[in-house]
Amino acid sequence: MANKNENEQAAKLPADKRKDNEIARLKKIIAEKNMEIETLTKISKTIVSGQYLEEILNLVATLTAQMTDSKICSIMLVDEEKQELKIIATQSLSKAYRDKGPLKVGEGISGYAVQTKKPIAVYDIQAEPRYYYKEIMKKEGMKSMLAVPMEVRGKVIGVIDVYTVVKHKYTSEEISILSAVANQAAISIDNMNLKEEALMAKEALETRKLIERAKGVLMKNGKLTEDEAYKAIHKKSMDSRKSMKEIAEAILLASEMQK
Repeated sequence: MANKNENEQAAKLPADKRKDNEIARLKKIIAEKNMEIETLTKISKTIVSGQYLEEILNLVATLTAQMTDSKICSIMLVDEEKQELKIIATQSLSKAYRDKGPLKVGEGISGYAVQTKKPIAVYDIQAEPRYYYKEIMKKEGMKSMLAVPMEVRGKVIGVIDVYTVVKHKYTSEEISILSAVANQAAISIDNMNLKEEALMAKEALETRKLIERAKGVLMKNGKLTEDEAYKAIHKKSMDSRKSMKEIAEAILLASEMQK
């Protein structure tokens, strides 16, 4: 009904005025599109910047809040072991919001978005039975929210939540834009995890090589079997509360000094 009345009122305006209003409307749309493109570009550059993950996600939260005109934007990641969602990044200064407890996957709006792998928009938080922490949101003045899962390689690793201080019905376009941000952030996190796993694998391989060399020294100098040499290194590691890598390095250093 409201749209019909607005259209009728617009039709009564002089042609020049209608033209000016239409130009103003189009300019507003273009400005919004430009801001979205600029923000997505900034997010893309941030993600490939090589900064620490926490810095990246906090900046993504800040840029996303600005782009979506949201009072709060937060990024929650899944703790695989506990199957919980915890806030990792947010631009909100609210201590109550930052300190709110974790959610189980499947619980609340955010947990349900992760479980179903689908975005969930809530027009009225206080009227939504699935929403947790209503008192905190009421105190903060939050009215509506959108939760979008962060998915990479077919797996949901977290969720991006945005909140508004006025009731807002999210459009399919807004959901698509936030989904693009969520996917970019998910790719960034996944890449960093892969790098970390690669470094750990490299470290493990180097440690194994050192232990093998140290075993060889003990087997040669101490006339030990391979199993005895390994147990000797392991026992020394336990007794001294040092890693087997450190013990192996000490054995190899002592062997070099005796030459």
